[in-house]
Amino acid sequence: MARGGQGLARVAVVVRAGAAPMWWLGVLAAGIGVLVPGVTGRRIGVLAGAALFLVGAAAVAPARRKRYAALARGAVRAGKYDVLQDRAVTVRGWRRGHRWWLLAAFLGALGASLVLPAAGGMLLAGLGTGLRLKAAWLGRRERAGGTLLWVRVDWLDQRGGNPAGKAVKGLRGTGIAAGDAAPGGARRRPAALV
Repeated sequence: MARGGQGLARVAVVVRAGAAPMWWLGVLAAGIGVLVPGVTGRRIGVLAGAALFLVGAAAVAPARRKRYAALARGAVRAGKYDVLQDRAVTVRGWRRGHRWWLLAAFLGALGASLVLPAAGGMLLAGLGTGLRLKAAWLGRRERAGGTLLWVRVDWLDQRGGNPAGKAVKGLRGTGIAAGDAAPGGARRRPAALV
């Protein structure tokens, strides 16, 4: 690769970036929503919310796995001049780009509490859990292959930050120790002193 490499963001970090805000906004919306009796009553709302939590997590976790697997199989080695983006920068960029969607989802979950108390918030928390499970699956693939997966930042910006979207033509790979995020996108823990 010629000088002037690409900025690269970790795939698992991008996937995981929405998990925490969705989870916490969902828990907050469910907590507020349970205070409102709603049309159906609290018990039915919470039971429906539990079912929606499971459905949301089960729908998001396996979504687009074939696409991720195909991109991972075709990953090429990152170039000498490629710039690896820090985990915090990737998370901050994703959350900044999706803040209005997160706010709309939170307000929608609160509004749903007028009918089914807590159900909308529990669904939102389930979607966040599904993203966390997907990132964990990516982490297992990265460990098994001994390669961390990266996506070009400019491709992420084109289609709303989806690391397996149509704008993404391929992934890049580095050794397992590259970057400041562990496989799966979590913060890398400092090595214990012996």
